[in-house]
Amino acid sequence: MFLSRFRVNTARPGARRLLSSPQAMHAAVMSSFPHILPSDNQAPDAPRVLWRLDQRARAEVLLYVVSPDRPDLTHLVEQAGWPAVAGPEDPGWQTRPYAPLLDRLTAGQRWAFRLTANPVHTIRRKEGEPRKLTAHLTPAHQMGWLLDDKRQERCGFRVCEKPAERRLLPEGTTHHKRPHPGDRYELAIRDTRSLSFDKSRTAGGRRDKPVTVTTVTFEGHLEVTDTDLLRRTLTQGIGRARAYGCGLLTLAPIAQAGQHTA
Repeated sequence: MFLSRFRVNTARPGARRLLSSPQAMHAAVMSSFPHILPSDNQAPDAPRVLWRLDQRARAEVLLYVVSPDRPDLTHLVEQAGWPAVAGPEDPGWQTRPYAPLLDRLTAGQRWAFRLTANPVHTIRRKEGEPRKLTAHLTPAHQMGWLLDDKRQERCGFRVCEKPAERRLLPEGTTHHKRPHPGDRYELAIRDTRSLSFDKSRTAGGRRDKPVTVTTVTFEGHLEVTDTDLLRRTLTQGIGRARAYGCGLLTLAPIAQAGQHTA
């Protein structure tokens, strides 16, 4: 497994096109692995290619990719990077083996984490209607999706609780109201986006209905509960819409929480 980091040159038209369409970015990422064909069917438990965009500032966007094989991002450098300054020693991206981190994991460890996910649930608006997949829209419900006990158990971690002295209730909250999950847990939402894009055309040349994906970027602290399950989570992702930049969980030492680097 490998973890790669690519800095996007947001001033370039090609970069803006990729950033505006998860479908286009997914295609660009998968083009980094020429031996993986679109028709390939992955085994359910096999490591997969995951990616995520982190926007640190208005003009600073980093692309992270976790993959079973070392990627070749030359085409991305030419399209959305700095090809004029790329060279043998610095091709325009950084790739490091992921195994050293995966091998370091032990139960009870605590890590800072970042995750962009697609928190959804199924609802039935009327009796007798089929259940419909719907995005969670409020911060409390979005956090609740990640804090779900069964989800955390399957993923091999639990989100850490804050020390009692740091559990401050918002002003005006009484004991009769349910506290916000962020008051109790080391968990915050850093970004929420609703992405709408055209996925493909039908056989007759008509466009399908636009795809809409709600993404939420979480940051917080977690504790390892099952190393095998967490390794699987780190290499296979969490939740839905993984082809569209969701599901990639990255870890960093808590003292370096802002440095999820490759």
